[in-house]
Parts: sequence; C-alpha cells; structure tokens
Amino acid sequence: MPLILGIVASQNYPRTIPVDYVIVAGGGGGGGTPRDGLGTGGGGGGGLKLASSYAVNPSQNYSITIGAGGAGYSTSGGGGNGTVGNNSSFNSITSDGGGYGSYGGSGGNGGSGGGGSTGSGGTASSSQGNAGGAGGTSPYRGGGGGGYSSAGIGGNAGSSPGFGGNGYTETLTGSSLIYAAGGGGGVMNDNTGGTGGSSGIGGLGGNQNTRNGGAGTANRGAGGGGGGTNSSTGTGGLGGNGSGGAVILRYSSSRTITIGAGLTGSTSTVGANKVTTITAGSGNVSWT
Repeated sequence: MPLILGIVASQNYPRTIPVDYVIVAGGGGGGGTPRDGLGTGGGGGGGLKLASSYAVNPSQNYSITIGAGGAGYSTSGGGGNGTVGNNSSFNSITSDGGGYGSYGGSGGNGGSGGGGSTGSGGTASSSQGNAGGAGGTSPYRGGGGGGYSSAGIGGNAGSSPGFGGNGYTETLTGSSLIYAAGGGGGVMNDNTGGTGGSSGIGGLGGNQNTRNGGAGTANRGAGGGGGGTNSSTGTGGLGGNGSGGAVILRYSSSRTITIGAGLTGSTSTVGANKVTTITAGSGNVSWT
C-alpha cells in the first residue's frame, strides 16, 4: 500500500510549464526643436529580453507590467529632449525603457540609446539593444535612435539624416512582427527626415516641411522620431512619442492562461502552442 500511495502522489505532483517569452519595454520619445533650432535625435527602441522554456508553476500568479512609451518633446516654440520610455517586466525580469532623443546635446541612455543632436548617441543596456546615432552639424541632422538589432545611424552633415536602428522580428505569434526599433532623426532645412528602424516601425524624423517627428508604431516598443526645423520660415517641430511595449508568451496548447484584471491581452493558437500577447497595464497571469 505505501508503494501504491507513492505512485499516486508522484502522478499528482504539479509539473512546471515551459514558457517562451519576449519582454519589450516602451520606446523613447524624440527631441523637439524651436523655430530656429536644430535637427533633433530620435528616441531609442525599448529594451528587449527573450528566453525559451522558462519554467512556471501551475496555478501560481506571475506579475506583468507593460511600459508606456516616452513622450516626445511637446512644448511648441521651444526645444528640449524627449523622455525615456518605461520599463516592462514579467515575473521581475525587466527590460529597460528606450533612451530619449536629444535637443542640443547627447541622446539618453536606455534599453537602446536615443539619438544625439549636437552630441553622441545614448548607450544601450547590456544585451537589450544598441546605441543611438550621433548628431551632425552644419546643417544639423539628428541621429537615429538605436534598435534591438542594430545601432542608430548618425546624422551626416550635408549628406543624409540619421536613420533609426532596426528592431527584433519575433516568430512566436506566427506573424513576424517587429519590435524595439529606433526612431529617425529630425533635420534642419532639408526635405527628408530620418526613417524609423525596420522600415518605419520607429517614428519618422521631421523635416523642414512636416517638422514634427512621427510616433513609433503602437505596442511595439518603438522610438519616436525627432523634430525638424525650417530656419528661413522660423518654424520648428515637436518630438514624436515612443510607443508602449508588450510581453509575448508561448506555451503548450494543452494549457490555459488566465489574464488578470488590469492587463490588456489576447490569446491565439499557433500550431501546437498558444500565444498570449499582453499590450497594456499591470497585473497577474496564471496557468492551469
């Protein structure tokens, strides 16, 4: 009888559930420029962490927080830096928000660094992204924000704007979505601002006509574009907002996830697995 009880007990012992994850923080905001100012840096992509077969226990709560994107500089007629993106986390595993795009200086540090204006690009958190590009002068061209897969491109004086660094192409959802790309740098007295990383997932940098930097693509942890300016007409542009991050979780289709109050997310079936993407909020998830 003790042997039988031992067998029953071992069969009922809770086994851990392997979960693959991608954790993306909010992207940084782009810098803004006054009416006679500079080209400004694009925001850095949010930091990104990923792992396979992370063990979770059935019926146990695991906390998730999704970081919002950093705001681009938004005071009309003035110039200033954007703001750093907010961190995202899963069970205390944290990705750092993207660095801000600069006005008149160096880009901010973050998951990926923000683009510089008259100075260097910001630095990236270890293994989470890449540095931002430096700004160029005469005429002024802001550097692109860094992305997960590549650094931001520096603004080349008299030649080309700073392009945002490329992001990470995830494969968990089956849709090959791009996350954590950098924003493009804004330019002074030129018709073309820097393109956001991974073909426009990061925000577009402003130019002498459109001036305002573009926002990063929603829920992708992308940096905002830097503002541009036209000195002859005395008009400057605002920085684009970085976009909020996400947490992506893949696990066996035999399991069921509960998404707690305070979180916004959805679940789909991809082959033999389920994939849950959380795009906003703070709360808990659990599996059975």
